[in-house]
Amino acid sequence: MTPVYTLGINAVFHDSAAALVRDGEIVAAAEEERFSRIKHAKRPVPFSAWELPYDAIDYCLKEGGIELRDVQRVAYSFDPSLLPGAEAANGGESITLPLEPSAQPAPADAESPWEPLLRSYVVNAPRQLVDGVPLRLARRFRGARAGETFEWRFVPHHLAHAASAFHASPFERAAVMTLDGRGERATTAYFRGEGCSLEQLGEVTMPDSLGLLYERVTSYLGFLHSSDEYKVMALASYGSPRYADDFRSMVQLLGEGCYRIHPPRLRERFGEPRERGAVLEQRHFDIARSLQLVLEETVLELAGWLADASGEDRLCTAGGVALNCVLNAVLRDRGKFRDIWVQPAAGDAGTALGAALWADAELRPEARRHPHMANPYLGPGYGDDEIEEFLRWSKQSYRRMHDVAEESAALLAAGKIIGWFQGRMEFGPRALGARSILASPIDAEMQAKLNEIKDREDFRPVAPAVVEEAADRWFVEGGKNAAGAMRPSPFMLFVVDVRPEMASRIPAVRHTDGTARVQTVERAQNPLYHDVIAAFGRRTGVPVVINTSFNTRGEPVVCTPRDAVECFHASPLDALVIGSFVLEKEAGGAAASDGRAAAAGQGGGR
Repeated sequence: MTPVYTLGINAVFHDSAAALVRDGEIVAAAEEERFSRIKHAKRPVPFSAWELPYDAIDYCLKEGGIELRDVQRVAYSFDPSLLPGAEAANGGESITLPLEPSAQPAPADAESPWEPLLRSYVVNAPRQLVDGVPLRLARRFRGARAGETFEWRFVPHHLAHAASAFHASPFERAAVMTLDGRGERATTAYFRGEGCSLEQLGEVTMPDSLGLLYERVTSYLGFLHSSDEYKVMALASYGSPRYADDFRSMVQLLGEGCYRIHPPRLRERFGEPRERGAVLEQRHFDIARSLQLVLEETVLELAGWLADASGEDRLCTAGGVALNCVLNAVLRDRGKFRDIWVQPAAGDAGTALGAALWADAELRPEARRHPHMANPYLGPGYGDDEIEEFLRWSKQSYRRMHDVAEESAALLAAGKIIGWFQGRMEFGPRALGARSILASPIDAEMQAKLNEIKDREDFRPVAPAVVEEAADRWFVEGGKNAAGAMRPSPFMLFVVDVRPEMASRIPAVRHTDGTARVQTVERAQNPLYHDVIAAFGRRTGVPVVINTSFNTRGEPVVCTPRDAVECFHASPLDALVIGSFVLEKEAGGAAASDGRAAAAGQGGGR
């Protein structure tokens, strides 16, 4: 039987991405930023919607061993017919756009005067896909014709979020909640999923948006909106909720899963906004804490309504708000659902996967449902031959390791900080043991060292990775589940408490509030990553390592061997473990020469 290929694309706002599904199975998924090296791929402005994730699409097609003309359906995670003021998105309507749209008042039924241009770009995306491909990537796009070789489907943004959560989850049936800044109109949506179907139960629309409120406060606190919201979540742990009533007056719960956001008037309430890079004052910590508390209270109420309305006891979540791991822990510990699954790529990148999964299920309505996403390793991978070819060509000093796990553990036990580049790259914002920086959690100063290496703010915590079989000894879930075994947390999307009796042994990963954003590592999911943590545990008695993303400030996570080597040399990392090879720096900063004869003078081009 001829396989059915579905390509998913996210391209409208930020975190452009692509995903390929074959007969219900995920073949590949990747974010454009990892190839373009532009953080979030592009800024989330309406006039950037023409930029399609060509490199991510090209990679997905390559991983599948196909060309675009072999794809039966392309699913785009945005439906322009749902935009305010849009009657249809058939390409036949005309738009009126002033020469300087931003100098004109916005139409009453549109969020921005640029939205007609956004709608035009989205409507023309099928033709742009085949006609606008860069020449360097044209080979895999040749022969494809929109409406001929592939069918195009616009998938509503929040439906794509919902499908990314439910269709990729291990549940046969569940309630689904999606929360983000905005889609076409929706900002929050509720579904019931069963088998391969999703039934929408309700939604909240613009201008009422918990995600946009969080974004506005992010900007007010001097951070970059649609990018730095996780910093505000970290900041909150240092504050007290003395402004909680102010935020409660902004967020009005209406029942039936609905809410209204009243004008925040942040400057009027809290004074002048913080300038980017300025000193953080106690009021900034308190504003962040108050916002976080009211977000938790509100979403807990919304989820409670959904539990009753759906009749389900399992929950799937996605959307940018679902990346708030403190909120996720509140839903886990205090909510009505007995189990929660959060899409690892919960932000807009994940809608590419969701659109593909939804369109695949629509194409094959009688097909068997798959447990789609057991791990996040869906991006490019590089074998030892390819890695060594680059190391030789770039004249690196390196050596082949006899036992990667044991030798890497020895480096970690000696206090070294290593770049870790293994296997296929993760899909989503979290580094989960494929493109990671690893370090020992035993040294209390290691958090500060890592924040210096990555040029991050001092208040930012670092996260632990623990072998799954030892997780209960070191960490405990809060609230109603504290007496039971800690559930697996392979995607680093929930916070847990560090056991008090263990806190002094892993001080670098214990946040100021006593929690940690933990990743549990099962050997079947990632054998080498598990083995290096276990080997570190045998040497130190602590089967826990620090895991943070392999990048420096303002840069996407590394993707290729070249990215890894460049980041290694441009930062104070001590070693780079890349495939079966290791590069080390001497104390004075020069590269070590051990084993350089393995490759000198030989090499292929790059």
